[in-house]
Amino acid sequence: LQGFPKPDQKEEINSALRDYEIRIQPTTMYEGKIIEYIDQGSLICSLCLQDRGNRLHLLTHTNREVNLAPKRALLVSQGHLDTNLSRQELLSKIRETDDKRKKLKDQVEIPELWELMREEDEYFEGKYLAELYFGEPLTDDHVSALVRSLFEDKLYFKMKDTQFLSNSQEKIEQILKQRDKEQAREELLNEGGKWLSAILEAKESPEPSCKEEVIRILVELSVYGKDSAHYKDGKEILFRAGIDDIGKARNILIRLGFWDEDENLDLIRYDIRKEFPLEILHDCCQLISRGVEKKEREDLRECNIFTIDGPLTRDFDDALHVEIRKDGIHVGIHIADVADAVSLDSPIDREALQRGASLYLPCIQVPMLPPELSQDTLSLKQDCDRGALSLLCRFDRQGNLLNFRFTPSLIRVRQRLDYEEVDDAYREDEGLNTLYRIGRLLHQRRIDSGAMILSLPEISIHIDSDSRINLALVDQATPGRMMVAEFMILYNWLAAKFCRDHEIPILYRSQDPPSEKLPIDESNYVHFVFKQRRKLGRLAVDTDPKPHAGLGLDAYTTVSSPIRRYADLVVQRQIRNFLMGKAPLYDLEDLEKIRIHLGTVLKDLAMVRRNRDRYWIQKYFLQHMGET
Repeated sequence: LQGFPKPDQKEEINSALRDYEIRIQPTTMYEGKIIEYIDQGSLICSLCLQDRGNRLHLLTHTNREVNLAPKRALLVSQGHLDTNLSRQELLSKIRETDDKRKKLKDQVEIPELWELMREEDEYFEGKYLAELYFGEPLTDDHVSALVRSLFEDKLYFKMKDTQFLSNSQEKIEQILKQRDKEQAREELLNEGGKWLSAILEAKESPEPSCKEEVIRILVELSVYGKDSAHYKDGKEILFRAGIDDIGKARNILIRLGFWDEDENLDLIRYDIRKEFPLEILHDCCQLISRGVEKKEREDLRECNIFTIDGPLTRDFDDALHVEIRKDGIHVGIHIADVADAVSLDSPIDREALQRGASLYLPCIQVPMLPPELSQDTLSLKQDCDRGALSLLCRFDRQGNLLNFRFTPSLIRVRQRLDYEEVDDAYREDEGLNTLYRIGRLLHQRRIDSGAMILSLPEISIHIDSDSRINLALVDQATPGRMMVAEFMILYNWLAAKFCRDHEIPILYRSQDPPSEKLPIDESNYVHFVFKQRRKLGRLAVDTDPKPHAGLGLDAYTTVSSPIRRYADLVVQRQIRNFLMGKAPLYDLEDLEKIRIHLGTVLKDLAMVRRNRDRYWIQKYFLQHMGET
């Protein structure tokens, strides 16, 4: 080149210079060298056949040819091999080197090296550590052996590129725990898979030590599916047993006899316990031995008190009596006094709060209170003295309410009636007929006040001993059911008015008016009910008394079933304390916390009931396939 290039030649000359610079770079830097690199968690020993600058062409000890980026070379030997040798000779030399380094690696006692370096808080090259451990003379094989040893061990040293940092004692202990955990997991997966495989093939197989753990994982897999905390383990156990469908976990549990065919998985999914802890049962024994506290109770045992319930009812929390006197019709509505027996924040009370309400399902009942209390000590059983919180009402001959009062009472049920008995007898029995007449009047007055009567028959599901499913529609408008419903509504309404007027803090229930009132379609009443229900106003639970449009009442609460509903027990406690001249047990903040908790719990219980009814109805259809 002479003088300065012309402007139009400048880029051409620069390009030629760059090309020349590339051509004179050494391209044999790695050729003939032993190179070790990491592939799929292992160190691979290889020989560089050709250095292409940005790519190394390698021959591995397993007789594979690979291309590798230079930056991936972990160890590069100082010496060279003649790449012109035959392939077999090259393979032989690579393998000799690899074997030699493996033998040297087995001689490395890593704890000894760690003791020397444990106080050093910095990274060191593998070559430096090899010199420290092996001493002189140091070869490529010594460096490789040391690096291989630390790389495979991963316990005492942390690796970063080709440098190593000694782990602390705490870190080593943490790693050891993790390794034990991983080993235990592998044993679980292996033993569990073999055991399930043997069961599915109907082979004799001893139960593994991890049986309970395997079953627990299968339960979680059946209940929560892919959301299970042990989804990966469960899927792997099934895979090792030859099963690729996690849905079959439920069938395996049935085959093992751990579940029956109709196991209710919702009870597990929503953490609903059927049994009560020992602590609760111990408290029950104390309550049972204490008996009924009779002082400060109005003795109503001379009244002709009776219960009206279904034939299978075991927990009686309400009873009635009626007397026709000169000054009017006296009606008593008696509710089991649970508040007197179950103390606030006692173990039984805390358990009841968590359960929220009793759960009644076909084939199973999950009571809010232990059966020893709900079906015995607190239940208004026939011929037993029981404590109650009674509402005593006086009506005139036309069924108008003249006055009422609440009182803690001592009662004794004389008769246990079921709905069908009442339906058959109310016309001839003066007392029942009077209650029915007043009940009809109460019912009509609520309708006149805007109440929406949208009841439909309930589906009763009964399973025979031979697993045959029977479905029946139970009419909710029979005289006996209407009578009980109206007097329970009356009790709840007057309790709400009583608390409102005396400024007793409780949880009220309200409902907004419907967005639209549809004309009743007598030709298709069921369809009308479903359409009208879609127009109903919002239901609410709050500490402020508001009208309940659906019931046609100016205030409402629920307190008539404290054995079965925790919210009713809360209201009963507030009323009882007021009657006894004591301060309320709950303030507004307490009630708000209870409202929020029960809202979630009761929603879950409703879902469990709905799912279970659907399950049995679908199974009923299965038993009647082909029928109309």
